[in-house]
Amino acid sequence: MHMKKEVIKKLHALIASRQNDFTALASAIWHKPELGMEEKFACAEQVKLLSELGFAVTSPFGGLKTAYNAVRGSGRPAFCFVAEYDALPGIGHACGHNLIGTAAIAAGWAVAESLKKRHARGTVIVMGTPGEEGNGGKVLLLRRHALKGVDAAMMVHPLWQTRIDTGSTALRRLEVSFAGKAAHAAASPDLGLNALDAVMLVFSGVNAWRQQLPESARIHGVILEGGTRPNIIPEHAMGRFYLRSPEDAYLDKMERRFRDIVKGAALMTGTVPKIKYIDVPYMSRKPNPALNAAYFEATEMLGMKPLKTDKPGRGSSDFGDFSHAVPGIHPYFAITDKTIAGHSVEFARAAGTDFAMRQMLKAAAAMAATGYAFITEKNFRKQVAETSK
Repeated sequence: MHMKKEVIKKLHALIASRQNDFTALASAIWHKPELGMEEKFACAEQVKLLSELGFAVTSPFGGLKTAYNAVRGSGRPAFCFVAEYDALPGIGHACGHNLIGTAAIAAGWAVAESLKKRHARGTVIVMGTPGEEGNGGKVLLLRRHALKGVDAAMMVHPLWQTRIDTGSTALRRLEVSFAGKAAHAAASPDLGLNALDAVMLVFSGVNAWRQQLPESARIHGVILEGGTRPNIIPEHAMGRFYLRSPEDAYLDKMERRFRDIVKGAALMTGTVPKIKYIDVPYMSRKPNPALNAAYFEATEMLGMKPLKTDKPGRGSSDFGDFSHAVPGIHPYFAITDKTIAGHSVEFARAAGTDFAMRQMLKAAAAMAATGYAFITEKNFRKQVAETSK
């Protein structure tokens, strides 16, 4: 589709008219980071602003104490702007979720105001989804049918570059432990069963497996428990592993192979294995090409210098589950002028800068332009529907 530059400019100007409210919110959440499912302050501040902006807000929502659902307008189509606001342990908003939640609110308000001025039919939803960093808030909300009546959804995520959504991997997190038998490592090692050896053999099996994995797949792990003292054969050891693939079906195959490796390690050491899931599994992300194109065009018009790339995303997000339920995208906007790693102290600092705040407002305008086009243009909705097949 061809985005109308004057519409994008009006949406950006509308958002800029309340930039103090939006930047104050993003800054407040940045200064008070909260872990997933514990975002009481962030949720309350967003609910307060959304109520002031004329949204009817429900919170708690979907059985989650720090989730919310804010609605303006009526009838179909219904477009959902998705908010995240949880932080990481130890390093705060090193994924920039303080910017994500605020951008969603700014975009939702701008679209709702524009529809009101036109007396146009359509519903704008801003949905607060807690606990993306492992707790899977969106997955849990989907189980409560949170997207019922929603026609499309999107969010924006900070990065070191502005670009479209190129997808993400499905993710399963497994904790592996082995029960062995303690013994004196020097005096009577023959009486022991070494649980640490079993965990190390799992790593050996994984490393031998990597050559046969497709480039798109990922597996990585850490040892969390490996014994207490060198002269005691470890009777308990534990590791955690993440398995990722952009193909949900292939992840099933990966998990079967991984479980066989664990069984083999147990047989070689005489230990007893135990495997359990940790956190919530995520599906792969399925970006909608038409929504992607609209966002790209809007960011280009806003001078954000988006990059054209087909490099597939290798991270994981619970928005993946949303994208399988309705057409959706999870594109990115730059908050620095250089490459920095996500989930780092440097990224956390960047998420609180004035530059990041200005970029957030532009990204919100691009998101608003995308949502506004979806609600007001029948042909665009048709394109979205056709490209979601």
